[in-house]
Amino acid sequence: MSSFNPLTSILNQNKLEGLNYVDWKRNLDIVLTVEGYKFVITEECPEKPENAIDDQVKAYDKWVKTNEMARCYILASMANVLQHQHQSMWSAYDMLESLKEMFGEKIVRLSKQP
Repeated sequence: MSSFNPLTSILNQNKLEGLNYVDWKRNLDIVLTVEGYKFVITEECPEKPENAIDDQVKAYDKWVKTNEMARCYILASMANVLQHQHQSMWSAYDMLESLKEMFGEKIVRLSKQP
């Protein structure tokens, strides 16, 4: 895992407020990709079987830790009211789906108005 990445400053400077969803999401994708965290929003958490072998435990632990880091980036890069609405969600994927429902469709509709 890398130390502080200067690209994360784009999230600090462009916190999600609502109407800036498309730009915010693009910036988030950049940061998650550079940090190597993006897979948690595209892949499901692997199950941790009771009699797991080392590789399964490592894959599970890696996903859980990476998901937590991605959640932190997402929460830290949004307005306080949105943080409160999303902080109890377990996965970064669920957070992004919720935000997409809240803002993604509205942005598309607004951009198609004459």
